[in-house]
Amino acid sequence: MSFTLAIVGRPNVGKSTLFNRLVGKKLALVDDQPGVTRDLREGAGRLGDLRFVVIDSAGLEMAEDDSLQGRMRRLTERAVDEADICLFVVDARAGVTAADEYFAEILRRRARHVIVAANKAEGRAGEAGAMEAYGLGLGEPLRISAEHGEGMDDLYRVLAPLADRVEADRPAPVAAETDVELSEADAESGEGEEDWRPSAARPLQLAVIGRPNAGKSTLINKIIGEDRLLTGPEAGITRDSISVTTEFMGTPMRIFDTAGMRKRAKVTDKVEKLSVADGLRAVRFAEVVVVLLDVAIPFEQQDLRIADFAETEGRAVVVAANKWDLEEDKPQKLNDLRASFEKLLPQLKGAPLVTVSAQTGKGLDRLHAAILKAHEVWNRRVSTARLNRWLAAMTESHPPPAPGGRRIRLRYMTQVKTRPPAFIVKATHTDKLPDSYQRYLVNGLRTDFDMPGTPIRLFFRDQGGDNPFKAKATKITQSGALSKHKTRQRPKGS
Repeated sequence: MSFTLAIVGRPNVGKSTLFNRLVGKKLALVDDQPGVTRDLREGAGRLGDLRFVVIDSAGLEMAEDDSLQGRMRRLTERAVDEADICLFVVDARAGVTAADEYFAEILRRRARHVIVAANKAEGRAGEAGAMEAYGLGLGEPLRISAEHGEGMDDLYRVLAPLADRVEADRPAPVAAETDVELSEADAESGEGEEDWRPSAARPLQLAVIGRPNAGKSTLINKIIGEDRLLTGPEAGITRDSISVTTEFMGTPMRIFDTAGMRKRAKVTDKVEKLSVADGLRAVRFAEVVVVLLDVAIPFEQQDLRIADFAETEGRAVVVAANKWDLEEDKPQKLNDLRASFEKLLPQLKGAPLVTVSAQTGKGLDRLHAAILKAHEVWNRRVSTARLNRWLAAMTESHPPPAPGGRRIRLRYMTQVKTRPPAFIVKATHTDKLPDSYQRYLVNGLRTDFDMPGTPIRLFFRDQGGDNPFKAKATKITQSGALSKHKTRQRPKGS
């Protein structure tokens, strides 16, 4: 990336559409109603041979108080201050408004470089508005259509010389690697390259999810040490799934803030549906998921669905109870939380449960330790030899059932994947193996190999009468038969 480009302008002038055009993906939510975008969203922009960081911002509002619009405006002004180039978008069909002129004055004072783009200028309907944009005093306006991709060559022509004068190196985000297959050698030894450890090149991917107003954005702001994400008492402020790259207590992380997820029956607004879908996509991008609860109303039905979704997707899960500073009887509340967790989320048995206060920052050290532990367990490898000794002990302690008088035999076990750990057991009559016995084995893996909370995938393959050690046994039998034959051929008295 050679520079940072911030797209700014009034609400509903087409900033998010242009953002999606430049990144080549539909990352930002787009709708006809104004004010859909509220946070700052970063993406890897591409225009010809130019590579840059592009920032989509909330629509500039003429509000300076602590209202939602005022906070959105301050966040956009921060993007203007930090960006190398500002792309000021106006609506060519609506023409230049008083608000456009007001914000042009702000950009003239605060921005390093400003490019004016008259959007929706396709056809004759936008000609007059594009001409009016000359009056902003910010140079020649570009006539573009973000919807149809018109004017991108003119934008490249203006950006190319500026790219040579700006230096900002921001690497493109790396997608999380999941379901990593183990080689036969790694499965035998239980070891391999420790390339999963977080680094600047491969930061730990963390998603924070939960119900609306649980404090997700406030928690992330406290982690990164600045008001990077829009917060406030209103529920549902966050709409886009926003990612921030930072260091959390020395650990490189890419943290996704997501929209609050309500029950599906309550979600009727189109934008909210898009926001929830965006949040679910962020979970699939993550390695570790923090399910953030409101300690006053923990483990509601939606919290359970969210946690179950993260486990189903195979992500390491940490449960964090927020607003702990407001709780009076902390010891009793903690006991209640643990009891409810164990009862309501048995599929996440042993997962870390920590208490935090996003407002004061108390408990962030516990949260950091829990995230690293969950990530380490998610990458855990167990050697084949240890697994088979363990399997023999488990079956001896509690043998599998014998449906129809035929004993199910678990013959061989090996680990085939990590992130999350996945194992294959070769057995006889696998179709007759009850779910209860599978849970017995999974719980044993968690306990005996220190894998609390992480999703464990256990697959059974029917081996019939085959024995993995058959070849070795055949050699021994043949060797014994040969010795016996030689004994028989030995002359008498020899």
